[in-house]
Amino acid sequence: MTRRQADLALLLATALWGTSFVAVKSALGYATPLTFLTVRFGFAALVLVPGTRFFPRPAGPELRGGALLGLLVSIGFIAQTVGLVITTPSRSAFIVSVSSVLAPVIALALVGERPNWVTVAALGLATLGIYLLTAPNAGGLNRGDLLTLVCAACFGGQIVAVAELTRRYDARRLVFIQVASTAGMAAVATALFERPHIHWTPAFAGALAYTVLFASTACFLLQMRAQREMSSARAALIFCFEPLFAALTSWRVLGERLSLLQWSGGALILLGMVLAELPMSRPLRA
Repeated sequence: MTRRQADLALLLATALWGTSFVAVKSALGYATPLTFLTVRFGFAALVLVPGTRFFPRPAGPELRGGALLGLLVSIGFIAQTVGLVITTPSRSAFIVSVSSVLAPVIALALVGERPNWVTVAALGLATLGIYLLTAPNAGGLNRGDLLTLVCAACFGGQIVAVAELTRRYDARRLVFIQVASTAGMAAVATALFERPHIHWTPAFAGALAYTVLFASTACFLLQMRAQREMSSARAALIFCFEPLFAALTSWRVLGERLSLLQWSGGALILLGMVLAELPMSRPLRA
């Protein structure tokens, strides 16, 4: 996979993740959040079984790496899904995109990956864009937003972990371990904290199918493959597009509208991506 192909693959995953916020919000009208997560990732694990190599069995380091991904993803999705009960899809996506800002910081602290100044400048523009997209004049953070911040921190760590682990281990098997672990942790959380409820309707089935086939399987496979070819900082920058896709989908499907200030934020995210295409944007190792 060339660098350009990796960029496009990760951008496609970002678009699918962005549109999935509306699908999850719709599904939560028919199911309790933890029960929905359990079913979503349980089905996703089953979908991944064909084509996943289970032999030779994964060794200790690979299992630990997959379990780490599962821990980060499960906590992140639990926080995000419960938060979506309270907050809106576009606002949730904007806050989740803070993970794009956290990822280079985590990469620098843990693995010594020092981004070039061009990438730092691009991330700065994207960060300002995210801030404007959140419409700062719309009020303070609510409980759903605070839960979503927990999700952002976990996803920032996951971006860095994927960049390191996919260079050593089988990407599809890592995705399976990550997804299966998330299903298991969601099931435990459901048993401990929730009275499970699902109202099976065509609308719920459609939202569930979309999140299973795309947001919980195809997206992770694309991410694992693409991040072999790029730094954590570059991946984080591409993920900055996620709130833009979420806002557009929420506008089209749910009728949410963006102000001129928010559209300006989207333009800054695009400008940051263009800046990252300049020749001096490659990462350095400390």
